[in-house]
Amino acid sequence: MSDSIKHECGIVLIRLLRPISYYNDKYGTPFYGLNKLRLMMQKQRNRGQDGAGLAVIKLDPKRGKKYISRKRNTTPQNYLDELFKDVYKKFNKLSKKKLSDPDYLKANLPYMGELLMGHLRYGTHGDNSVETCHPFLRQNNWISRNLVLAGNFNLTNVDELFGELIELGQYPKEKSDTVTVLEKIGHFLDEEVQRLFNWFKPEGYSNIEINKLIAEHLDLTRLLQRASRKLDGGYVMAGMIGHGDAFVMRDASGIRPAFYYHDDEIVVVASEKPAIQTALKVRHHEIKEIQRGHALIIKKNGEISENLVKDQL
Repeated sequence: MSDSIKHECGIVLIRLLRPISYYNDKYGTPFYGLNKLRLMMQKQRNRGQDGAGLAVIKLDPKRGKKYISRKRNTTPQNYLDELFKDVYKKFNKLSKKKLSDPDYLKANLPYMGELLMGHLRYGTHGDNSVETCHPFLRQNNWISRNLVLAGNFNLTNVDELFGELIELGQYPKEKSDTVTVLEKIGHFLDEEVQRLFNWFKPEGYSNIEINKLIAEHLDLTRLLQRASRKLDGGYVMAGMIGHGDAFVMRDASGIRPAFYYHDDEIVVVASEKPAIQTALKVRHHEIKEIQRGHALIIKKNGEISENLVKDQL
Protein backbone atom coordinates (compact mmCIF):
# COMPACT_ATOMS: atom_id res chain seq x y z
CA MET A 1 0.00 0.00 0.00
CA SER A 2 1.23 3.50 -0.83
CA ASP A 3 -0.84 5.23 1.85
CA SER A 4 -0.78 4.90 5.62
CA ILE A 5 -3.91 4.03 7.54
CA LYS A 6 -5.37 7.25 8.90
CA HIS A 7 -8.47 9.40 8.77
CA GLU A 8 -9.22 10.12 5.13
CA CYS A 9 -12.68 11.25 4.09
CA GLY A 10 -16.00 10.44 5.67
CA ILE A 11 -19.21 9.19 4.13
CA VAL A 12 -22.87 9.00 5.11
CA LEU A 13 -25.60 7.17 3.22
CA ILE A 14 -29.24 7.34 4.32
CA ARG A 15 -32.23 5.54 2.88
CA LEU A 16 -35.63 6.50 4.27
CA LEU A 17 -37.82 3.41 4.14
CA ARG A 18 -41.09 5.29 4.60
CA PRO A 19 -42.66 8.22 2.72
CA ILE A 20 -41.45 11.66 3.80
CA SER A 21 -44.93 12.33 5.20
CA TYR A 22 -44.35 9.56 7.75
CA TYR A 23 -41.38 11.39 9.30
CA ASN A 24 -43.27 14.67 9.23
CA ASP A 25 -46.11 13.08 11.20
CA LYS A 26 -43.87 11.21 13.66
CA TYR A 27 -40.95 13.59 14.14
CA GLY A 28 -42.61 16.90 13.31
CA THR A 29 -40.50 17.80 10.29
CA PRO A 30 -40.29 16.82 6.61
CA PHE A 31 -36.54 17.51 6.85
CA TYR A 32 -35.85 14.43 8.97
CA GLY A 33 -33.51 12.90 6.39
CA LEU A 34 -31.57 16.09 5.70
CA ASN A 35 -31.28 16.85 9.40
CA LYS A 36 -29.86 13.39 10.15
CA LEU A 37 -27.46 13.70 7.22
CA ARG A 38 -26.18 17.02 8.53
CA LEU A 39 -25.84 15.70 12.07
CA MET A 40 -23.83 12.65 11.03
CA MET A 41 -21.59 14.71 8.78
CA GLN A 42 -20.92 17.11 11.66
CA LYS A 43 -20.04 14.20 13.93
CA GLN A 44 -17.46 13.00 11.38
CA ARG A 45 -16.04 16.41 10.59
CA ASN A 46 -12.59 15.28 11.73
CA ARG A 47 -12.48 13.12 8.60
CA GLY A 48 -12.52 16.01 6.14
CA GLN A 49 -11.20 19.55 6.35
CA ASP A 50 -11.07 20.37 2.65
CA GLY A 51 -14.72 20.40 1.64
CA ALA A 52 -18.06 18.64 1.75
CA GLY A 53 -20.82 17.60 -0.59
CA LEU A 54 -24.19 15.93 -0.65
CA ALA A 55 -26.63 14.45 -3.11
CA VAL A 56 -30.29 13.47 -2.84
CA ILE A 57 -32.45 11.24 -5.05
CA LYS A 58 -36.25 11.30 -5.13
CA LEU A 59 -37.95 7.93 -5.58
CA ASP A 60 -40.64 7.50 -8.26
CA PRO A 61 -40.26 10.98 -9.78
CA LYS A 62 -42.56 12.36 -12.44
CA ARG A 63 -41.04 12.54 -15.89
CA GLY A 64 -39.71 15.98 -16.71
CA LYS A 65 -38.97 16.75 -13.06
CA LYS A 66 -35.45 16.91 -11.62
CA TYR A 67 -34.94 14.00 -9.25
CA ILE A 68 -31.21 14.18 -8.46
CA SER A 69 -29.87 17.18 -6.55
CA ARG A 70 -26.25 17.82 -5.62
CA LYS A 71 -24.40 20.54 -3.74
CA ARG A 72 -20.67 20.87 -2.89
CA ASN A 73 -18.70 23.47 -0.94
CA THR A 74 -15.04 24.24 -0.19
CA THR A 75 -15.39 27.46 1.79
CA PRO A 76 -12.39 27.60 4.17
CA GLN A 77 -13.26 26.76 7.77
CA ASN A 78 -17.04 26.87 7.27
CA TYR A 79 -17.53 24.51 4.34
CA LEU A 80 -20.06 22.28 6.14
CA ASP A 81 -22.15 25.15 7.50
CA GLU A 82 -22.11 26.87 4.11
CA LEU A 83 -23.08 23.63 2.36
CA PHE A 84 -26.26 23.20 4.35
CA LYS A 85 -26.99 26.93 4.36
CA ASP A 86 -27.11 26.75 0.56
CA VAL A 87 -29.42 23.74 0.77
CA TYR A 88 -31.84 25.12 3.34
CA LYS A 89 -32.09 28.55 1.72
CA LYS A 90 -34.12 26.90 -1.04
CA PHE A 91 -36.91 26.67 1.53
CA ASN A 92 -36.53 30.08 3.23
CA LYS A 93 -39.25 31.90 1.30
CA LEU A 94 -41.91 29.20 1.61
CA SER A 95 -45.01 29.71 3.72
CA LYS A 96 -45.53 27.64 6.88
CA LYS A 97 -48.27 25.76 5.07
CA LYS A 98 -45.95 24.68 2.27
CA LEU A 99 -43.12 23.90 4.70
CA SER A 100 -45.42 21.45 6.48
CA ASP A 101 -46.57 19.78 3.25
CA PRO A 102 -44.16 16.91 2.46
CA ASP A 103 -45.85 16.07 -0.83
CA TYR A 104 -45.52 19.64 -2.08
CA LEU A 105 -41.89 19.81 -1.00
CA LYS A 106 -40.93 16.57 -2.71
CA ALA A 107 -42.74 17.51 -5.91
CA ASN A 108 -41.37 21.05 -6.19
CA LEU A 109 -38.14 21.53 -4.21
CA PRO A 110 -34.64 20.05 -4.53
CA TYR A 111 -32.98 17.97 -1.79
CA MET A 112 -36.30 16.47 -0.70
CA GLY A 113 -35.92 12.76 -1.36
CA GLU A 114 -35.68 9.37 0.27
CA LEU A 115 -32.09 8.55 -0.70
CA LEU A 116 -29.34 10.82 0.65
CA MET A 117 -25.55 10.81 0.52
CA GLY A 118 -22.97 13.02 2.24
CA HIS A 119 -19.21 13.24 1.91
CA LEU A 120 -16.42 14.99 3.81
CA ARG A 121 -13.26 15.47 1.78
CA TYR A 122 -9.72 14.97 3.02
CA GLY A 123 -7.66 15.84 -0.03
CA THR A 124 -4.84 13.44 -0.88
CA HIS A 125 -4.16 14.71 -4.41
CA GLY A 126 -5.22 17.39 -6.84
CA ASP A 127 -6.35 20.91 -6.06
CA ASN A 128 -8.94 21.96 -3.52
CA SER A 129 -11.60 23.17 -5.94
CA VAL A 130 -15.27 22.31 -5.71
CA GLU A 131 -14.80 20.05 -8.74
CA THR A 132 -12.67 17.68 -6.66
CA CYS A 133 -15.38 17.32 -4.01
CA HIS A 134 -17.60 14.25 -3.91
CA PRO A 135 -20.25 13.13 -4.73
CA PHE A 136 -19.58 12.69 -8.44
CA LEU A 137 -22.35 12.25 -11.01
CA ARG A 138 -22.54 10.13 -14.13
CA GLN A 139 -25.70 11.32 -15.84
CA ASN A 140 -27.98 9.74 -18.41
CA ASN A 141 -31.56 10.12 -19.67
CA TRP A 142 -32.19 6.49 -18.70
CA ILE A 143 -33.03 6.65 -15.01
CA SER A 144 -31.26 3.36 -14.20
CA ARG A 145 -28.00 4.51 -15.85
CA ASN A 146 -27.56 7.53 -13.55
CA LEU A 147 -24.85 6.95 -10.97
CA VAL A 148 -23.89 9.07 -7.95
CA LEU A 149 -20.64 8.04 -6.26
CA ALA A 150 -18.70 9.14 -3.19
CA GLY A 151 -16.02 7.36 -1.25
CA ASN A 152 -13.08 7.10 1.06
CA PHE A 153 -10.38 5.49 -1.03
CA ASN A 154 -6.88 5.55 -2.41
CA LEU A 155 -6.28 3.10 -5.24
CA THR A 156 -2.78 1.85 -5.98
CA ASN A 157 -3.33 0.85 -9.62
CA VAL A 158 -5.00 3.87 -11.21
CA ASP A 159 -2.77 3.60 -14.30
CA GLU A 160 -3.94 0.04 -14.93
CA LEU A 161 -7.61 0.92 -14.42
CA PHE A 162 -7.26 3.99 -16.63
CA GLY A 163 -5.76 1.81 -19.35
CA GLU A 164 -8.73 -0.55 -19.17
CA LEU A 165 -11.10 2.35 -19.78
CA ILE A 166 -9.07 3.33 -22.84
CA GLU A 167 -9.25 -0.26 -24.12
CA LEU A 168 -13.04 -0.13 -23.74
CA GLY A 169 -13.01 2.83 -26.13
CA GLN A 170 -13.73 5.50 -23.51
CA TYR A 171 -12.23 8.98 -23.35
CA PRO A 172 -11.92 9.69 -19.60
CA LYS A 173 -11.93 13.43 -18.86
CA GLU A 174 -9.07 13.10 -16.37
CA LYS A 175 -6.72 10.56 -14.84
CA SER A 176 -7.78 10.32 -11.20
CA ASP A 177 -8.91 7.47 -8.99
CA THR A 178 -12.35 9.05 -8.47
CA VAL A 179 -13.18 9.55 -12.14
CA THR A 180 -11.69 6.17 -13.02
CA VAL A 181 -13.82 4.33 -10.45
CA LEU A 182 -16.93 6.29 -11.45
CA GLU A 183 -16.49 5.30 -15.09
CA LYS A 184 -15.51 1.73 -14.19
CA ILE A 185 -18.69 1.13 -12.18
CA GLY A 186 -20.69 3.14 -14.70
CA HIS A 187 -19.50 0.94 -17.55
CA PHE A 188 -20.75 -2.23 -15.88
CA LEU A 189 -23.96 -0.48 -14.85
CA ASP A 190 -24.56 0.31 -18.53
CA GLU A 191 -23.88 -3.30 -19.46
CA GLU A 192 -26.27 -4.69 -16.83
CA VAL A 193 -29.04 -2.30 -17.84
CA GLN A 194 -28.57 -3.16 -21.52
CA ARG A 195 -28.50 -6.89 -20.74
CA LEU A 196 -31.85 -6.63 -18.95
CA PHE A 197 -33.32 -4.50 -21.72
CA ASN A 198 -32.29 -7.10 -24.32
CA TRP A 199 -33.77 -9.83 -22.13
CA PHE A 200 -37.21 -8.26 -21.67
CA LYS A 201 -37.69 -6.56 -25.07
CA PRO A 202 -38.39 -9.79 -27.05
CA GLU A 203 -41.08 -10.65 -24.46
CA GLY A 204 -43.22 -7.80 -25.79
CA TYR A 205 -42.84 -5.33 -22.93
CA SER A 206 -42.92 -1.62 -23.75
CA ASN A 207 -39.86 0.51 -23.01
CA ILE A 208 -41.71 2.13 -20.11
CA GLU A 209 -42.52 -1.28 -18.64
CA ILE A 210 -38.92 -2.38 -19.13
CA ASN A 211 -37.71 0.58 -17.06
CA LYS A 212 -39.61 -0.81 -14.07
CA LEU A 213 -38.39 -4.34 -14.71
CA ILE A 214 -34.78 -3.16 -14.85
CA ALA A 215 -35.17 -1.50 -11.44
CA GLU A 216 -36.59 -4.73 -10.02
CA HIS A 217 -34.04 -7.11 -11.53
CA LEU A 218 -30.80 -5.10 -11.58
CA ASP A 219 -28.23 -7.36 -9.92
CA LEU A 220 -25.95 -5.04 -7.98
CA THR A 221 -23.95 -7.91 -6.53
CA ARG A 222 -22.99 -9.13 -10.00
CA LEU A 223 -22.33 -5.57 -11.15
CA LEU A 224 -20.00 -4.79 -8.23
CA GLN A 225 -18.20 -8.12 -8.51
CA ARG A 226 -17.32 -7.30 -12.10
CA ALA A 227 -16.49 -3.64 -11.42
CA SER A 228 -14.23 -4.34 -8.43
CA ARG A 229 -12.30 -7.25 -9.93
CA LYS A 230 -9.18 -5.17 -10.67
CA LEU A 231 -9.49 -2.62 -7.85
CA ASP A 232 -6.39 -2.57 -5.65
CA GLY A 233 -6.09 -0.44 -2.53
CA GLY A 234 -8.16 0.64 0.42
CA TYR A 235 -11.67 1.85 -0.21
CA VAL A 236 -15.23 2.32 0.89
CA MET A 237 -17.44 3.39 -2.00
CA ALA A 238 -21.03 4.55 -1.68
CA GLY A 239 -23.24 4.67 -4.73
CA MET A 240 -26.79 5.63 -5.60
CA ILE A 241 -28.51 4.71 -8.86
CA GLY A 242 -31.12 6.99 -10.36
CA HIS A 243 -34.12 4.72 -9.88
CA GLY A 244 -33.38 4.24 -6.16
CA ASP A 245 -30.97 1.32 -5.61
CA ALA A 246 -27.95 2.05 -3.41
CA PHE A 247 -24.79 0.32 -2.22
CA VAL A 248 -21.73 0.73 -0.01
CA MET A 249 -18.77 -1.46 -0.99
CA ARG A 250 -15.71 -2.15 1.20
CA ASP A 251 -12.24 -3.32 0.17
CA ALA A 252 -11.26 -6.96 0.69
CA SER A 253 -8.58 -6.11 3.26
CA GLY A 254 -10.88 -3.96 5.40
CA ILE A 255 -8.51 -0.99 5.26
CA ARG A 256 -11.25 1.63 5.15
CA PRO A 257 -14.07 1.45 7.75
CA ALA A 258 -17.85 1.35 7.20
CA PHE A 259 -20.69 0.71 9.64
CA TYR A 260 -24.45 0.44 9.22
CA TYR A 261 -27.72 0.33 11.09
CA HIS A 262 -31.25 -0.33 9.91
CA ASP A 263 -34.74 -0.74 11.28
CA ASP A 264 -38.18 -0.43 9.70
CA GLU A 265 -37.79 3.33 9.18
CA ILE A 266 -34.25 3.94 8.01
CA VAL A 267 -30.99 2.49 6.73
CA VAL A 268 -27.81 4.39 7.60
CA VAL A 269 -24.17 3.83 6.67
CA ALA A 270 -21.29 5.92 8.01
CA SER A 271 -17.52 5.83 8.36
CA GLU A 272 -17.72 5.92 12.15
CA LYS A 273 -19.91 3.91 14.49
CA PRO A 274 -20.36 6.68 17.12
CA ALA A 275 -21.83 8.98 14.47
CA ILE A 276 -24.67 6.52 13.90
CA GLN A 277 -25.04 5.69 17.58
CA THR A 278 -25.42 9.29 18.75
CA ALA A 279 -27.36 10.66 15.78
CA LEU A 280 -30.00 7.94 15.89
CA LYS A 281 -29.78 7.19 19.62
CA VAL A 282 -29.29 3.46 19.08
CA ARG A 283 -27.23 0.99 21.07
CA HIS A 284 -23.65 0.12 20.21
CA HIS A 285 -24.41 -3.56 19.52
CA GLU A 286 -27.18 -2.67 17.05
CA ILE A 287 -24.64 -1.20 14.65
CA LYS A 288 -22.83 -3.60 12.35
CA GLU A 289 -19.59 -3.36 10.42
CA ILE A 290 -19.68 -4.07 6.69
CA GLN A 291 -17.57 -7.16 6.23
CA ARG A 292 -14.35 -7.11 4.26
CA GLY A 293 -14.91 -7.45 0.55
CA HIS A 294 -18.67 -7.13 0.97
CA ALA A 295 -21.24 -4.62 -0.19
CA LEU A 296 -24.32 -3.50 1.66
CA ILE A 297 -27.01 -3.36 -0.99
CA ILE A 298 -30.29 -1.49 -0.59
CA LYS A 299 -32.81 -2.13 -3.34
CA LYS A 300 -35.44 0.41 -4.31
CA ASN A 301 -38.12 -1.76 -2.70
CA GLY A 302 -36.29 -1.50 0.64
CA GLU A 303 -34.74 -4.98 0.59
CA ILE A 304 -31.37 -4.99 2.37
CA SER A 305 -28.54 -7.51 1.96
CA GLU A 306 -24.80 -7.76 2.60
CA ASN A 307 -23.08 -9.74 -0.15
CA LEU A 308 -19.53 -10.74 -1.01
CA VAL A 309 -18.24 -8.84 -4.04
CA LYS A 310 -14.46 -9.28 -3.77
CA ASP A 311 -12.47 -12.09 -2.16
CA GLN A 312 -9.45 -11.26 -0.04
CA LEU A 313 -6.20 -12.12 -1.79
